[in-house]
Amino acid sequence: MSLAKRIGDDVYQARAHMMHGETLYRLGAFAPAREHFIQGLALYAPHQHDRHIALFGNDTGVLCYSINVLVLWQLGYAEQALETSIHGLTLAEECSHPITLTCALYFKAVLHKFRREWISVQGHVKTLVSLSSDHGFALYGAWGTILYGALLAEQGEVAEGHVAMRRGMATWRATGAELILPACLADIAAACAKEGMIEQGLSAVNEALALVDRNGERAYEAELNRLKGELLWQQPSDAIIIDAEACFLQAKSVASRQQAKSWELRASMSLSALWREQGKNEQAGRMLAATYDWFAEGFDTADPQEARAMLEVLGVSRML
Repeated sequence: MSLAKRIGDDVYQARAHMMHGETLYRLGAFAPAREHFIQGLALYAPHQHDRHIALFGNDTGVLCYSINVLVLWQLGYAEQALETSIHGLTLAEECSHPITLTCALYFKAVLHKFRREWISVQGHVKTLVSLSSDHGFALYGAWGTILYGALLAEQGEVAEGHVAMRRGMATWRATGAELILPACLADIAAACAKEGMIEQGLSAVNEALALVDRNGERAYEAELNRLKGELLWQQPSDAIIIDAEACFLQAKSVASRQQAKSWELRASMSLSALWREQGKNEQAGRMLAATYDWFAEGFDTADPQEARAMLEVLGVSRML
């Protein structure tokens, strides 16, 4: 960024902000990441996209929009994230550049996965995998295959989903890359938790948490702790339940520290469900309401709807 400022060229400065923003996102510093994407877009001129592509291999503006999509969702702004994803995909289509379009499709598909809008995931993943195959984009092809596997598992085709996810992971590992591995291992753990595949799920989540500690890629740290708690909770042991509760509390603590309101809501729902099972309805309702009441948008998405339903079960009514 210092060098870009000395050069005084907006193209380089926009790219520096994008790269700084992505690095902060991976580290779990979501609010500062958002500011860099905003600054990058302020410096970005769409008519210069050919120069961006020639210099950097893809379009800086599209990446600012696309990665910021995940930042916004994790910060708790589901509707702003959706609007931003539309801007990013529209710009990518205007660029007529395959890898730039593939980038935008990947991040938009992940957003719809976060929002649990699986029909939209399916449409974007199909195009993403096709583009990756046509142009030899190994990493995006692997990421798309893993997303497709998560989609299959969500639709009840668990065995086929796990095959696809493992195939994508194998392709990915063959490149030597470790970026976003915790996110993909989280998808595997989530599918395992849904199907009661405890041993496989814990193996995936423990590997992911080890990668988080080794590489510092903390964007999924809160969700990984929550998933570990969900997997542990399925084991019939009082001692294990204590461990599960500790995981949910850790997930909530990490999310709170990162200002990751959407991860915090999921952690709060898991913790509330466990406390309700233990007869701690008042404590569960108070804690979940405190998290839910922060939100000002995204009430038509699955997580807030489930949180509101849980609050009603706990005897806490909400207008929205």
